[in-house]
Amino acid sequence: MDPLQQSNSLHETVEAGMSNIHFHKFINDDELALKLALAIAEDLSCTIKEKGSATLLVSGGITPLKLFSALSFIELEWEHVRIGLCDERWISPSHNESNEKLIRETLLQNYALKATFVGMYIKGCDAVNAEAECSQKIRSSLYPFDVIVLGMGNDAHTASLFPNNTSLSEAYTTDEICIAMEPTTAPHTRMSLTLKAILSSSRIYLHFQGDSKLKVYNEAMSGDDIFAMPIRSILKQHIKKIEVYFA
Repeated sequence: MDPLQQSNSLHETVEAGMSNIHFHKFINDDELALKLALAIAEDLSCTIKEKGSATLLVSGGITPLKLFSALSFIELEWEHVRIGLCDERWISPSHNESNEKLIRETLLQNYALKATFVGMYIKGCDAVNAEAECSQKIRSSLYPFDVIVLGMGNDAHTASLFPNNTSLSEAYTTDEICIAMEPTTAPHTRMSLTLKAILSSSRIYLHFQGDSKLKVYNEAMSGDDIFAMPIRSILKQHIKKIEVYFA
């Protein structure tokens, strides 16, 4: 069964009241980066042994830079790893704000240089018209997902699922892998993984740092409105367990 379709039935396999959050707290971002890098590397190595290859989808921004550096120095069979994105600004990969550029310059270094990268951006096509092609590209190159590393913004967005966005309802319900998003509080049109695509991953990590982000996390955990705080769509579901890494 396709993991995107299977995600609906998985809800029934988790006991009522059972927490799906495993919270890991570290004293500083260096320790966090190392421990999370080791956990991801272990996931990838086990998956490669089991399936012959593994996929890793990551988020951009400043927060994961130390994680990417630590991960790139870990020896594993990177030639059997395919790396993709949770979301992308719909700009050229040469643009300084491109997540693809960030990943190529930080994660795809050292031992990880042997990994294969699959970007979201499709030249010559606007994001809305590229949804189907991007979904097919990700499905054929990276799907099913083995490991996803999400981030969280101060506005509680994750991937490019922004609060109170007109496309959120579709992003939460569609069976497609990708959806175009037009943020009202951030620059650039985006392409994002949908909720079902994210929750189809075998392993899901949420990585954030600092007191301000912890305040956002605690607020998200105390309420249920997934449109006001999209990170709740990840934290408050009972389909998959979420490994939270915080410093």
